Amino acid sequence: MVTIKDFKPRLYQETILASSTLKNSLVVLPTGMGKSMIFIMLAVQRLNNYPKSKILILAPTKPLCEQHAQSCMNYIDIEKEKVVLFTGLVKPEKRAKLWEDARIIVSTPQGLENDIINRKIDFEDVSLLVIDECHRAVKEYSYVWLAKQYEKLAKFPRILGLTASPGSDIESISEICKNLLIENIELRTENDPDVKPYIQDVKISWIKVELPDEFKQIHKYLKDCYNSKLKDIKQYGYISDAIIANGSKKSLLDLQAALHGEIAGGNKDFEILKSVSLAAEAMKVQHALELLETQGVTALNRYISRIMKDARTTKIKATQNLANDFNFKSAWIKTQALSEDGIEHPKIEKLKQEIKKAISVSEKSKIIVFNHYRDNAEKIVDELNKIDNAKAMLFVGQQKKGNTGLSQKKQIKMLDDFRSGRFNILVSTSVAEEGLDIPKVDSVIFYEPIPSAIRHIQRRGRTGRLEKGEVKILMTKGTRDEAYRWSAYHKEKRMYRTLDSLRKKIHIHLRDIKDETENIKEQKKLDSYDNPNHQSSSKNLIIVDHRERGSKVIKELIELGNKVKIEQLESADFLCSERTGIEYKNKGDFINSIIDGRMLEQAKNLKNSFERPLIIVEGEEDIYSIRKIHPHAIQGMIAAITVGFGIPILYTKNFMETSSILSIIASREQQGENRYFSPHASNKPMTIKEMQEYIVSSLPNIGPLLAKELLESFGSVSEVFNAHEEKLMEIDKVGKKKAKGIRDIVDRKYVFK
Repeated sequence: MVTIKDFKPRLYQETILASSTLKNSLVVLPTGMGKSMIFIMLAVQRLNNYPKSKILILAPTKPLCEQHAQSCMNYIDIEKEKVVLFTGLVKPEKRAKLWEDARIIVSTPQGLENDIINRKIDFEDVSLLVIDECHRAVKEYSYVWLAKQYEKLAKFPRILGLTASPGSDIESISEICKNLLIENIELRTENDPDVKPYIQDVKISWIKVELPDEFKQIHKYLKDCYNSKLKDIKQYGYISDAIIANGSKKSLLDLQAALHGEIAGGNKDFEILKSVSLAAEAMKVQHALELLETQGVTALNRYISRIMKDARTTKIKATQNLANDFNFKSAWIKTQALSEDGIEHPKIEKLKQEIKKAISVSEKSKIIVFNHYRDNAEKIVDELNKIDNAKAMLFVGQQKKGNTGLSQKKQIKMLDDFRSGRFNILVSTSVAEEGLDIPKVDSVIFYEPIPSAIRHIQRRGRTGRLEKGEVKILMTKGTRDEAYRWSAYHKEKRMYRTLDSLRKKIHIHLRDIKDETENIKEQKKLDSYDNPNHQSSSKNLIIVDHRERGSKVIKELIELGNKVKIEQLESADFLCSERTGIEYKNKGDFINSIIDGRMLEQAKNLKNSFERPLIIVEGEEDIYSIRKIHPHAIQGMIAAITVGFGIPILYTKNFMETSSILSIIASREQQGENRYFSPHASNKPMTIKEMQEYIVSSLPNIGPLLAKELLESFGSVSEVFNAHEEKLMEIDKVGKKKAKGIRDIVDRKYVFK
């Protein structure tokens, strides 16, 4: 029997556990209130109820996954080797082996998607799926597809979603509930009587600064530049005075979306194209204004300097025109002058004052400083390290920008060093906002307010977990800082009102979600996953080229009930039968392949390889508006493909329509004796030489070129198949791994299941 150790649950945790055992639940708890202990208690219960089952915990980052794996080992009385951590560094074959023996698996969602697609692992025996930071379960994030697959495939499914902040409106919260098949919401706020005794006092203070006169001069140049772009767009009739007066980033994004929609619909008039270019210029200026108001000279100077540098080499008109704009150039000159004089945003000095105060109270104080932009975060680290007894380190994500990227291994090491007191100030971008458990952080400082309620709550929750804490937010008066402050405040209030309303009326709002859950369960009864004895009409095999691995089409095909196998294909992107190979392109790639000549060669290969070749072109854009290419060139290629090669072209609007067509084709093709087929099959008659090359090329990691080399060296197929590993390794490009793979396939006893 599995038990919990070294932990005594709180009353609200036990209450939430009781309902979570019965229904798929969304748990919304303030940060630091023990969400992870709820999934640990539920995991123990599920392991005892289903002794041969597994628990799967998903979290968005490796540091957070490692934290959860450690919590399981600390609080669950289970062999440590039964708790495994899946990361992108672990090869699929090893993950499959680890999965077999594990009881608790902690993983990021993206790598797990590929394991499910390739059937390296099976959800059948997973009795609990925990989704941490589940506010991410919207749109096409990996959580969404995995949750639906889990509910469909698991014998004893139960889903637990955890977050401190699911969103601020009924639409986003309902979307999360629908995507995770939630049947019950457990909401607790800091004011609930069963939670209140455990809430630590967190003092929040707003520190206001004035924008200096020198900054106001730059601000005027940038604002004049920005308004001039919008006024030019107005002359073409695509913007109103109200939008100009509003001046927000959102209104500008809406404008850009509307303009690109016009182009996608075929409108390529001068006025629309010029307006698109002007809107792109305005967006760049908008970003410069944000850097000036909220960050400082260093970040602004780097940004404008990059634009000026790019303008000398790029062919993008928006960048060239902006670099030549009088107001923009004037702002750059002023910014460079301030940078040379060492003048910075007053927030820097205020931040240093607050750090000095905290350190004067205790040199052991732990402080997290959040800053949205890496460029400015680097500057902050440099400035804080000038303070006596202050040691600041920069904590950022993996994406490399300059030398600021951190691998996940380095992220984990840095967090451990911060916890143990090897340095006392963690300066972080958004990567440290979510979920990381860093006990006894004395204060959190926002370098700028942020408009997102979710991110505001996440940042704030890094302190006051075990003891009292402080949150200090730097704000520039009369700028977007003030707007962002109130935006986050109202969104947070609205979120709790919405959740409270949803909790009271849950039977109404979740009715559709429950119906969808029941539909999935009913489908599961009718169609078991990968069962060769079950001849469901929807269980078609579609072979996909490995280069399409990240395509949305693959997940949709599986969602439609098809079996998908990823292979390296010589021609075509999808095989629906031995005679039907399909080349798949979006409209942009279709046009690009006409320009660079790929399309003609691909059409030729399709014709030579398949009896019934097909090309699918996906997208809603006007095909003649994507690139500056004469319509006759496009029409000529279409004529060559359809008439010259006799290959039909089908047009689809999106990946869902593409997947539906592929599924229907596979269903028609795979009837009776044609139900099962090989990715290496071809309808074209082969010569003896071609057949020999084909047989050898089907060996693991042996393509057509290496097959020829093997046959030339050994003389026949039988000699290749009978060669010892040492002899195989004498061939160039055949190493120990390939040689062992060949021998394994040839020698292993065939087992029919």
